[in-house]
Amino acid sequence: MVNSMSIEKKLWGNHNGKDCCLFTLENGNMTAEITNYAGSLVKLIVPDKDGNRGDILLGYDTLDGYTAGTSSQGALVGRYANRIGGAKFTLNGKEYTLAKNDNGNTLHGGNVGFNKKVWDVKDYGENGNPYVVFSYTSVDGEEGFPGTLTLDVKYTLTADSIEICYNAVSDKDTVMNFTNHSYFNLNGTDAGNIKDHIAQIFADKYTPVSPVLIPTGEIASVKGTPFDFTAPKRIGEDMDNGKLPGGYDHNYVLGETKEMRKAAEIYSDKTGRVMTTYTDMPAIQFYISGGLGGETGKGGKEMFKNQGFCLESQFCPDSPNKPQFKPTCVYKAGEQYNFTTIYKFSVK
Repeated sequence: MVNSMSIEKKLWGNHNGKDCCLFTLENGNMTAEITNYAGSLVKLIVPDKDGNRGDILLGYDTLDGYTAGTSSQGALVGRYANRIGGAKFTLNGKEYTLAKNDNGNTLHGGNVGFNKKVWDVKDYGENGNPYVVFSYTSVDGEEGFPGTLTLDVKYTLTADSIEICYNAVSDKDTVMNFTNHSYFNLNGTDAGNIKDHIAQIFADKYTPVSPVLIPTGEIASVKGTPFDFTAPKRIGEDMDNGKLPGGYDHNYVLGETKEMRKAAEIYSDKTGRVMTTYTDMPAIQFYISGGLGGETGKGGKEMFKNQGFCLESQFCPDSPNKPQFKPTCVYKAGEQYNFTTIYKFSVK
């Protein structure tokens, strides 16, 4: 292993008159490629149990792939990640109407969310570890949300992790919920589906949903259900035995915010790669790409259902309409939103 740490920036293309750059962060063990288009993670190269390094992120080969893409590959998502039921919510007695872009609901911020924006490059360099900071300002009323909001997101590549730190503030009371929407496959980008990956999710409760994936409002125990990953379990086990044939796109309740905790761990016995997710967010969405298909991904190959998994740290879906979901996703004017999610990699 080469003990070298570096960050390189190159022009990758242009979108809507704005330059899109590709940053390569290297530390001798892992390599991350990140673009300011959608703040997307483009590649994440990590070693397997034999020391062979390989890319474990789904995505595209070119900037055009990302700008045309429909599945938020690697992207930073907002202003409200996940779903808001009925495409509306009430705050301080006023109803706000949003885009109906998902079965009559709002998904990932609306028609043109943060995952379709060119972000500003605020800073990049090395400070013990290579890092890059992207910034986006969402004006009052954009996609129907109140308040002019500025969000900074810092990616840092440490010896064994990619750390994502979010910091935001609005000039009006508003709702906030940001996440990263990377699709992982610990066997590699062209190595089949992820149903044989072994998953453990450190949550004993989840939020049941309607047929269009809006939470019913209940916070239910996972015990005795296909959603129970409190002990390690093959992802496809309850899909293949008929208990949950459609697979997972569900929110797990972790607990209070501001406590950094182990949220999930995914393992491939084929490559020995282990991905452990830590976050101080109160919930996490486990999504196994049931909606993928029809897009051309890396290597010119078509992406397919269940090819990757996402672990999206978040507030619970539809929290603006579900006051029983704690803590609140409502932020007062001037109040700081500050959360971190870490994807850590090891082998066994």
